[in-house]
This record gives sequence, structure tokens and C-alpha cells, in this order.
Amino acid sequence: MTKVDLIPGAWSGRDDGPGPEHLRWHSAMSAFHADIAPGATVLVGFRSDEGVRRNRGRPGAARGPTALRHALASMALAAPIRVFDAGDVAVAVGHLEDGQRRLGDVVAGLLDAGHFVAVLGGGHEVAYGSYLGLSTSAAGMSGARLGVLNLDAHFDLRDDAAANSGTPFRQMADAEAERGRLLNYAVLGIAQPSNTAALFTRAVSLGVRYLLDDDCGTANLPAVESFVDEFLRTADLVHLTIDLDVLPASVAPGVSAPAAFGVPLEVIQRVCDIVARSGKLAVLDIAELNPKLDFDNRTARTAARLIHRVVTWRAPPAEA
Repeated sequence: MTKVDLIPGAWSGRDDGPGPEHLRWHSAMSAFHADIAPGATVLVGFRSDEGVRRNRGRPGAARGPTALRHALASMALAAPIRVFDAGDVAVAVGHLEDGQRRLGDVVAGLLDAGHFVAVLGGGHEVAYGSYLGLSTSAAGMSGARLGVLNLDAHFDLRDDAAANSGTPFRQMADAEAERGRLLNYAVLGIAQPSNTAALFTRAVSLGVRYLLDDDCGTANLPAVESFVDEFLRTADLVHLTIDLDVLPASVAPGVSAPAAFGVPLEVIQRVCDIVARSGKLAVLDIAELNPKLDFDNRTARTAARLIHRVVTWRAPPAEA
């Protein structure tokens, strides 16, 4: 990648005046170019409905990256950060696999240039594209232990013939097996009624660690923290992927499959804090925002807060 123009209108919002004391995302954001010094945060959009469509879900997630940019734009920053927008990878109908490969190439290039990558989905098929980038980057190929932490109501380990939003972690497991490794995969927030017995069996056979949503309430926070800490000890590089349907429908209504129960936002935010501060986070992706199904941009605002939290907690302050 060389130079990317900012998407017109995506990064505009309230302006209270000049100076770092009035800083917001839209005023900190710049278009990505290849000469950026290492250590920046780079956003990449993944405009895809194809995985959800193939999985017989409700389409609309292709509009997610735009909605996330708008939701982030006016958020206030406590300190300057170096953040850049690398534009979107757009997925045409019937061409999901090509889109995932192209996203992987972009992510790998950004990681090799020394940046932190946040991918704005798109359906949860985005996770496999992010994985391709991390696993084929120089760091991923160096022998470092990769770990994938999924905040999700679903395992997404389906054994369907065609890739879709329900297959990304089975695809990862297959790719790791080809390298002679087990996928280091943990899931927090699994909803038992939303996963068949066959999926639980497959998860066990693949060595997947998981916590049910029943065990992720605020009263269970110490156990959740221990689960995340134990996972982090097994990985050198972490891919954090957040499917917004892990949250209660009252908090995140704008998803293909809203949660009847869900994990409280306080718990999800705490998990993000722990991972961001670990020093191991390489890639973040946010999946399943469907603006067509959202109410008052509630889901987009919640997702933007999580992105904001991760980026600002992990990033060293930029010089004002």
C-alpha cells in the first residue's frame, strides 16, 4: 500500500477549537501512506455481506465500516494518538475468498511495517482475513505463538463447504493443521441455545477453550479475568475479534443475530482492557455491525467505544 485518500465525509464531526485539549478522532485522523513511521494504528474497512448472505443471515454488515467511522469521528481523545485510515477492502457478491485474501495481504503489509491494525467489518468472515494477515506476516511466520480470542455468542466452527460468516475459525483450524499446529483459539460468551451439540463436540476436539455467556456476568468478573489471563500466557501475538452479537440485544440490536441474553458491556470492555494492556495485541477486528438494523446508532456507538478503548489503551501517546 502507498497512499490512501480519506473516504469523503467519513471523518468529520464536532469541532470545539484548536489544540490537543479539544482533540477528537476526526481531527487526529490522517490518510495512510507508506512512509508512516512504525507504531501507528491503522484502520482498514472490510465491506462484506457475502459471508452473512451465505450463512442465511440478515445482510447489511457491508455498511458497517462507514457507520463505525462516523461513530468514532466525534469521540474525544484524552491525548494525541497516531491513527491512519487505509480505506476499505470491498467484497463483491460471490467473491468472499478473494476478499479475505486481499484483506490478509493488506493486514500482513501493515504488520510488517510495524503498525497495529484495527479492521472494521463486515460480517464475521472478516476474522479469517485478519488471521491470514497475521499468520503470513513476518512476525506470524517467525515461530511466535499465535492466539485468537473471540468475543462471540457463537463458535463459528461450521463445517460448511463454502466459506461464510459461520466458518472462519474452522478455516483457521484447518490452516493451522496444515502447518502442523493446533489453533490456539478461545471464545468468551458462547450462548448454548445458539450452538448445536455438534459444534460443542467440534470445539472440544479442536481444544477450544470457552466460557458460556451464563458464566460471564459482572458477578463472574474474576473468573473472566482469569480466563483471559490464562489465554494470554499461551500466546505471543494476539488476534482479538469481537462479534457484536456477544452483547445483549438492548446494547447491540444492530446485528444479524441479536442476543437474547448476552455478555454485559462492562465485562466485554474489561476483557478489551486486559488484552490491550498485555502488549501482545497485533490485530483487532470488529464484526457484524448492521446499520440497517440499528436503533439510534446504538450498536455503532458501542462498537466505536470498544475500538476507542483498545486503541487508546494500547497506543503510546503521540507528540502533541
